[in-house]
Amino acid sequence: MQTYYFDMKDGIPTRDRTGLEFATRAGAIEHSRDLARRLRHDPRITDRRLSIVVVDESGAEIHREPVYPAVAKASLS
Repeated sequence: MQTYYFDMKDGIPTRDRTGLEFATRAGAIEHSRDLARRLRHDPRITDRRLSIVVVDESGAEIHREPVYPAVAKASLS
């Protein structure tokens, strides 16, 4: 098991200090997708650039999941 951290980033990152253990990277990435889906329906979230950044124990970013994927794709165009 490895600990993964789920930072929230919308310009200024909010660091996850506790993390969660997963057997695989895929499990951690799926968890970030679930978090993004839940946050998408939270009326308190106003910044459409918000992403969940998955970081492994070494501090390396392994995945970035946009909370609002349509907005993220539009900004890349």
